Amino acid sequence: MAKDYDIAVVGGGVLGSAIAFGLARDGQRVVVLDEGDIAKRASRGNFALVWVQSKGLGMPAYTGWTIRSTQSWPQLEAELKERTGLDVCLEQTGGFNICLSEREMEARRAMMRQIHAQEGVAKYEVALLDRSEVEKMLPGIGQDVVGGSFCPLDGHVNALRLFHAFHLANHRLGIDYRPNHRVGGIDYDSGLFRIHTSRGEIEAGKIVLAAGNANAHLAPMVGLSAPMQFNCRGQIVVTERLQRFMRYPIGTLRQTDEGTVMIGDSYEDSTDDGGMNFAINSVMLDRAQRTFPFLANVNIIRSWSCLRVMTQDGFPIYDQSETCPGAFVACCHSGVTLAAVHAYVLAPMIARGSLDAQQTQVFSAQRFHVQKAA
Repeated sequence: MAKDYDIAVVGGGVLGSAIAFGLARDGQRVVVLDEGDIAKRASRGNFALVWVQSKGLGMPAYTGWTIRSTQSWPQLEAELKERTGLDVCLEQTGGFNICLSEREMEARRAMMRQIHAQEGVAKYEVALLDRSEVEKMLPGIGQDVVGGSFCPLDGHVNALRLFHAFHLANHRLGIDYRPNHRVGGIDYDSGLFRIHTSRGEIEAGKIVLAAGNANAHLAPMVGLSAPMQFNCRGQIVVTERLQRFMRYPIGTLRQTDEGTVMIGDSYEDSTDDGGMNFAINSVMLDRAQRTFPFLANVNIIRSWSCLRVMTQDGFPIYDQSETCPGAFVACCHSGVTLAAVHAYVLAPMIARGSLDAQQTQVFSAQRFHVQKAA
């Protein structure tokens, strides 16, 4: 039966773009179906960390998956630059989580112990530093800083340049990008997927659902499941450009390549991606100026909020359909951190037509349906 494409990727954010990039590198004829600018884009509102520390408590395999991606990020940065001429400004010199009280410091110690005590967890270097050690690496910190954790694998990128680089690279690889193609239905028959969009029907031999929270209603159309949270919002505040003062990013505070300071890491129970909660902003700004007191005199130039793409337990979901062979689903919160492993590991599996159970079974949505022992 004739088909328009080898693989259709539903979702044009960082997750879908990274998977499409990997598929096209593998010689697949790919179409990306994207809602366009009407979509609630987490990819345009993320904090853009490439981050390992704190990942994997409760699922040790996620720690290894994250490490694998961060180690492949220099390859991804170099390839995107070679293909597009765009520098995504990867800085991977290590990163901090800062503690503003002894209580926070003890909680950080306990978390690191718990993560590294898990059976089968991938080991990585993380140092717990006192105030004097932090100050040597982050001059100008405030008196409230008592210490923090430092991981040399951590870093950050320019999120919008990454998004641009993926789209340009995908165009040059021959991917057909279809904006304003909201998917409303999917039919499967004898190895062919008919995808009904707001601008017509598309046929493909395989389909990858990488549409963020929309995966929750798309996945059942192809015999899959994507349990998502729909009420998790984050906010970010951005300052004016400053002379470079941070050599390392912090989990809640980073200086971009352009000189602005991004302040974030809020979680709130909300389904509104357009409003702002100034009480939450004030808490974030208070922590920022306690970390670097001089920020109290810096101008705020913009802020925004967006809904986080988050599965019900916070860990990724990767699955393939038994009832509709050739259908795959991918959900994750850390689309930037995991971009390299999605392009170089997950996409080739999809191109071959089957996920490697040894690498991905732990991330199956079946974990939500396993009955707990009494």
